[in-house]
Amino acid sequence: MDAWPVQDAKARFSEFLEACLTEGPQLVTKRGAEAAVMVPVQEWRRLQAAAQPSLKALLLADTARSEALVPPRGRAKRRPVQPL
Repeated sequence: MDAWPVQDAKARFSEFLEACLTEGPQLVTKRGAEAAVMVPVQEWRRLQAAAQPSLKALLLADTARSEALVPPRGRAKRRPVQPL
């Protein structure tokens, strides 16, 4: 994956976009630190679909997932009541 300083990515956006489409994801750096990645739209859609199941998939799943949705009880700490 090639790294592009943000100034170069802005100034040469057409070249940056073409590199993304032909070579794959392109890294953008800001002041030397990694800031963002530009990916082709097909890759983005694949990543989004793989990231989390759809509501339909959750509802049709063989196993229940309700235990992950409810936090355990009795672990919350309560603050002492302050007199008025």
